[in-house]
Amino acid sequence: MSRFAEPVFVAAGLRTPFGRGGGALAAYDAISLSVPVVQAMAAQAEPDLLVWGTVIPNLGWSNIARETWLDAKLNPIVPAFSVVLACSTSMTATFAAAGMLGGGIDLTMVGGSEVMSRPSIALTAEASKRLTDLFAQDATAALAALQSLTPRDYVLPTKGWANRITGRTMGDHMEETAKAWRISRVAQDDWALKSHQRAVAGWERGFFDDLVISLPELARDANPRADTSRERLAALKPAFDRDTGRGTLTAGNSSPITDGAAGCWVATEAGVARLPPGTPYVRLVDYEVSAVDFHTEGLLMAPSYGIPRLLARHRLSFSDIALWEIHEAFAAQVLANVAAITDREWVRGTAGVQATMGDFDWDRVNPNGGSVAIGHPFGATGARDLSQAVKELWTMPPGSRAIVSICADGGQGTVALLERG
Repeated sequence: MSRFAEPVFVAAGLRTPFGRGGGALAAYDAISLSVPVVQAMAAQAEPDLLVWGTVIPNLGWSNIARETWLDAKLNPIVPAFSVVLACSTSMTATFAAAGMLGGGIDLTMVGGSEVMSRPSIALTAEASKRLTDLFAQDATAALAALQSLTPRDYVLPTKGWANRITGRTMGDHMEETAKAWRISRVAQDDWALKSHQRAVAGWERGFFDDLVISLPELARDANPRADTSRERLAALKPAFDRDTGRGTLTAGNSSPITDGAAGCWVATEAGVARLPPGTPYVRLVDYEVSAVDFHTEGLLMAPSYGIPRLLARHRLSFSDIALWEIHEAFAAQVLANVAAITDREWVRGTAGVQATMGDFDWDRVNPNGGSVAIGHPFGATGARDLSQAVKELWTMPPGSRAIVSICADGGQGTVALLERG
């Protein structure tokens, strides 16, 4: 059973190295960092459509997909449009592209980028209206008014892209969820250590070599740390709950501020045939987009609804999944979502799924590291996760399945079911 009338495939794409915030890639913006990825992928095959996204707003452009394509000096008759769904942006682009295949569209390039080092500074709606009205009446007075703006007139990124409704960051929310699910500091640090060790090992054995293009400023991911240890992670102070003495989320077990761009391919059989021989690709069987009331369930807990529902729809248990690629916004977020989907009463009573899923195998999760080690440029993470999962699944026997899961700000999440043909 598949969501699609005709087979839909996801093929591994390319990405930039992911750079540390304020580091080697900080001089780029979301468009200029996307351009080399789009150019490198277009050199493999010209797509029929580009779907691209970024999360942090910028008034300098309105359609990053089209503007990236044109800045890349590529064929102007290829259409392009943009998407945004917080951390799930480029996975949502994948789902959107999958639904548009056919009718002359066989090969779609999807992805996204984020330069978290360079958030835009904006005026509040009130200040913008005041100045706009003044410019319409008296341009000289409006220019003078610009000089009298105060900090209250600006929207400043002082709270780490806090949720607009709650005014609190994802880390603030995740601290609450970690406490609710009794996710210990030791468990978080242990998972963070595995993420770093696996990402470093992946680089050392060449896993990332054909997934990452080299930039003049950076040749490989800057965030994975070969020298980290349980002791070093345990020595870090809480990053969000600093006052109660109960904070467990730190800079070491949370995804870091990161700059990067990533893409992947969505194609029909005819589209796959246009890619270079040997390109890893798998079938996109189905997907789930879920949302929760984050006032009661937790801001980043939507995958714990989506995963059971997607598995139940296909009558699959955890043992039927050979690979789990789970986005690590925080180590606590991975641990809490898995705790939820392995809690039979919670799955039945809250997610509304009556099926029994069986035992969960942690050894199948993120074998080449995740976002805690690699980094999390919001718009790029979905395509990075998908390309990584596709390459990992490609080496497995035919019929092997993978779940790729991403949580997103606003209490939303996306989950994909992939299968090796």
